[in-house]
Amino acid sequence: MNTVWIVDDDQAIRWVLEKSLMRAGIESRSFSDAASVLKALAELPGHDHPGALISDIRMPGESGLNLLERLKREYPDLPVIIMTAYTDLDSTVAAFQGGAFDYLAKPFDVNEAVALIRRALNEAALNHQDAEDGSGPNGGTESSDAGNVSGTFLLGKAPAMQEVFRAIGRLAPSRASVLITGESGTGKELVARALHGHGARSGRPFIALNTAAIPRDLLEAELFGHERGAFTGANSLRRGRFEEADGGTLFLDEIGDMPLELQTRLLRVLSEGSFYRIGGTQPVQVDVRIVAATHQPLETRVAEGKFREDLFHRLNVIRLRLPPLRERAEDIPELTAHFLAISARTLGVPVRQLSPAAMEALCAYPFPGNVRQLENFCHWLTVMAPSQIVEVHDLPPEVRSSLPILPGQIADGQVPPQTGGGQAGRADTVREAIRSVHGLPDWHDMVTQEARTRLQRGEPAVMQSMTREFERLVLAAGLEHCRNRRVEAASRLGLGRNTITRKLRELDME
Repeated sequence: MNTVWIVDDDQAIRWVLEKSLMRAGIESRSFSDAASVLKALAELPGHDHPGALISDIRMPGESGLNLLERLKREYPDLPVIIMTAYTDLDSTVAAFQGGAFDYLAKPFDVNEAVALIRRALNEAALNHQDAEDGSGPNGGTESSDAGNVSGTFLLGKAPAMQEVFRAIGRLAPSRASVLITGESGTGKELVARALHGHGARSGRPFIALNTAAIPRDLLEAELFGHERGAFTGANSLRRGRFEEADGGTLFLDEIGDMPLELQTRLLRVLSEGSFYRIGGTQPVQVDVRIVAATHQPLETRVAEGKFREDLFHRLNVIRLRLPPLRERAEDIPELTAHFLAISARTLGVPVRQLSPAAMEALCAYPFPGNVRQLENFCHWLTVMAPSQIVEVHDLPPEVRSSLPILPGQIADGQVPPQTGGGQAGRADTVREAIRSVHGLPDWHDMVTQEARTRLQRGEPAVMQSMTREFERLVLAAGLEHCRNRRVEAASRLGLGRNTITRKLRELDME
């Protein structure tokens, strides 16, 4: 019962988890695909199963999500942890909706992975104890049949965005009110739409209302509607946003700007589930999930007497903070490619691409307007850039004027000066993201620089000597990865058995 089963087609991942769990005193068993796991489960006596299971999503044959579905149907009390290198919102939400215990994004910290597995084993033990006591598992989950999220597209590999994805996965099936906080332009409405679209209310209306964009004299009628003749000009009955959202979700953006007198009416609706139209005498019952958002610190507004404390606590059931773009700069290359593709498709022109130097300059910009500003920049580049490849001097004026060094220095491959270990680490992460978009791994630069150095020293036969050293390094890595099993190493490296033996002999590696 305390054994952990590992399912991943990558032998390196299996080996790392096996060794880590062994050091932690946890038994494990590994499988390379879903079919072998299901076969092994069928061979266990009775309805026995491991204490926990950790599975990759994308594998040959049946996917990890399909495996999760079968496991939760046949072994509902088995905690399943889903892991994948493809960290997107849909995968995260699908994992939680399928009943996953948690979601682990690759690459992961081994200690965090072991701690998560321990939590899963502890929960399994508690559930097992509850079953023996006859009380059943603690709590329950509300099932949902979520549809696709039309118009919602959230991207992000940064740890802060992965936390947002996890929160959406857990909150989507719930009926609880959610308060989304974050600076303007961080995507609060996108998150609200994702919460609605991945939940049980996805087939019902999603109504969005920006309370700061409507004059206070009209906001009450906009929210609650009015009866015919309620005031001058009210020539017919009008349903308000609460009635339009009945059965679905009402998204109240910039809730911190709502007038105090309307906050009182909103609190009554949240408390009682009913309200009166303006000029009405009969209460209107509604079933609405409230998702509110603000860029202001509501605690400060409460202290200043500008926001009702009881309404704040009613809305602040669950708070979800969206990080500003400057805190997730490693996502800028992927977001830029996405927005440039959308702009090109909208305008019917070729997709613009940023050179590595231009991308690094863009990632150095602080983006006070966050993701919305980046989207606007991409549209500007699609229209204004003179060629398909965007260089530093083609970037918007705001970006060029904020560069810490001259654009020519960036174009020459020099890195803007960094101060402090945190900024240096951020710069390294950004460079890795840029290279992932442009397909420029670090070792290419290292090999190029080494070749130039040797040529400048006047070394003979540079190609021959570097090729020999390159082959030695690749062979050593392959043998280490396959634990010195030559046949397996030859297969992974794309060599024949005789070829690997000959090369090992030629390179004095036997």
